[in-house]
Amino acid sequence: MPRFAANLTMMFSELPFLDRFAAAARAGFKGVEVLFPYDTPAPGIIDRLALNGLTLVLINAPPPNYTEGPRGFAAVPGGGERFHHDFRRAARYARALGARHLHLMAGVAEGAEARATFVENLRWAAAEAPQQSLTIEPINRHDMPGYFLADYALALDVLAEVAAPNLHLQFDAYHAHRITGDVPRTWAAVAPHVAHIQVAGYPGRGEPMGGDIDYPAFFAMLDAVGYDGWVSGEYRPAGKTGDGLGWMR
Repeated sequence: MPRFAANLTMMFSELPFLDRFAAAARAGFKGVEVLFPYDTPAPGIIDRLALNGLTLVLINAPPPNYTEGPRGFAAVPGGGERFHHDFRRAARYARALGARHLHLMAGVAEGAEARATFVENLRWAAAEAPQQSLTIEPINRHDMPGYFLADYALALDVLAEVAAPNLHLQFDAYHAHRITGDVPRTWAAVAPHVAHIQVAGYPGRGEPMGGDIDYPAFFAMLDAVGYDGWVSGEYRPAGKTGDGLGWMR
């Protein structure tokens, strides 16, 4: 069975944020991810990770913008200075927390200039933080209209062009299903580049069980190919988180 992690931004949300770490550990998780932890002082998170024997698997960059700004802008032309500033902050936070992966969000953009901007910013980030594992993730445009990186072929092309050893692919099975309709085939095409996996049910983005994605078969496939990374539940529980964890078994 894969190593499962809990996304504490979405899961255990019935509890105050810092209490979610202990709840995840009690539920059997050994790893957690937090999409945007920047509002919480790092020492509080570090303490909860240590007290509960948890690995912080992933955080997102850039830090959130509270003036209705974009969720990511690594591919947005003209935003290089802002990207550099926010990446440095995110990388410092990831280093302090011991986050295994830092996901760089592309943002809303399109066209050749956006692609060139994305490649340039990723090259810079990979060189700026060579010890930090970085990821990019195709996200479907139904959930995030206009998102630049919404295609797996494009993601593979970008990875090849950047050619940085610390830049990897993040595979979200929910988004893969939305984008391609075929999770197993998409996984097979990109598997060598994947450093982190996220799962959620479809439709509804609830618990990864039932629905249109055959998760028992997907998890068995991960075991069969020897995938040794983390698989994070990034979903919105239908009720209390603990009542919906049957998918882990």
